Amino acid sequence: MTDSVAVPDDESDELAGRLQLRRWSDPAIVAIAFIALASGFGQYGAVAALGDVSKQLGHVAPGASIADKVGLSGTSLGVGLAIIRLASLGSLPLIGIADRFGRRRVILIVTMVGLGLTVVAAASPGYWWFVVIFACGRPLLSATNALAEVMGAEETGSADRSAAVALIAAGYGVGAGLSAIVHSLAAGALGFRGIFALAAVPLVAVYALRSRVEEPRRFTVAAAAAEHPTPVLGAVGRRYRGRVIVLCAIGFAISVVTGPANSFAFLYAQDVLHLAGYATALVVVAAGAAGVLGLLAGRWLADRIGRRLTGTVALVAIACTGTLAYTGSDSAYEAGYILGVLSGGLLAPAVGAMLAELFPTSVRASVTGWWVTAGVLGAVGGLVAFGAVADVGNQFAAAAELTFLPTAAAAALFWFLPETKGHEPEALWPEADLGLALDQE
Repeated sequence: MTDSVAVPDDESDELAGRLQLRRWSDPAIVAIAFIALASGFGQYGAVAALGDVSKQLGHVAPGASIADKVGLSGTSLGVGLAIIRLASLGSLPLIGIADRFGRRRVILIVTMVGLGLTVVAAASPGYWWFVVIFACGRPLLSATNALAEVMGAEETGSADRSAAVALIAAGYGVGAGLSAIVHSLAAGALGFRGIFALAAVPLVAVYALRSRVEEPRRFTVAAAAAEHPTPVLGAVGRRYRGRVIVLCAIGFAISVVTGPANSFAFLYAQDVLHLAGYATALVVVAAGAAGVLGLLAGRWLADRIGRRLTGTVALVAIACTGTLAYTGSDSAYEAGYILGVLSGGLLAPAVGAMLAELFPTSVRASVTGWWVTAGVLGAVGGLVAFGAVADVGNQFAAAAELTFLPTAAAAALFWFLPETKGHEPEALWPEADLGLALDQE
């Protein structure tokens, strides 16, 4: 793989001035983080309320099987969640067209329409209706989260990039956590329909905030170029193909774990371990604090020891903590869930920064779309495998061991990529970005 070359300090300063780069705490970055929060609230509802969806739209009966306890079989739940995840493949063209029509326009449209469909899912008359309606909104909100990280990375320089990515990841995490906490404390009063109807609140907030969302200067400069690679397909041209394939393999492995580990987490706590609602809420709060700690540590490590080593450690930790959570005891679940969120926080700044730094602006959103696509396929495979194994005698522990632990080997793939710590994206593709940035006004 090609080693990166740093931009000299004087050129970095000139580049920052031309591109009007921002600090990670700039209001424009905070506005993007809020949009990620809204996306997290809308997307995570299906996970947080899965137990209620299953009970209210399925049939609970006396017995020891998963279907008897929660209303639907593990296979039905796994296939339904897999369909919802698979629908996220539709985010690939949505994310890709942001390379042609701009990040701001696309992110506002997909966020508001996606949240609107989440509200509509509250009226689902049956489980498969719920799956279909929620699946229609999933690719839109997946595109939101991906574009938020692209915009945060493009708005900042190397010193602030991992922090900006961490802030946006924290925004998504807060939104997901709020959804889980509201469900844990108010599920009896609201039910899953009330939880989904609450998505109207962030929908209104995003509409009110739309004027604060700005187009990254990096994109406006790249958009002035005479040549424009084909969105989506242009991102996997010969020059970029090797890096895209390696990153997609990493994203696939990560999602094999996080797909089922996150999707079954609240159903497992509520209907298998029988944790009280307040106990689940406390676990979510503790996990939120751990996630923030992970993001801070991930930002520090990514900027000091490098993106590759941080990603390697975090991916192994995600596989191990996901397995721990499903070993069968309350304490193991609580520790595994909390440490899993911390591990995800550790990973996010390194991976988010690498996605931005390894590719030029003209294809960056499209590459991120391929990353999301790989994650979708990994999550679908993980959900189907996990649900099928868990269905045989309620073997959640065996399902976790067989599905999660093998993915730790994928951590070695980080070392097939160049280290990008301390470098601007323009340094790796000077003919695509740097000269244009310094010559355009």
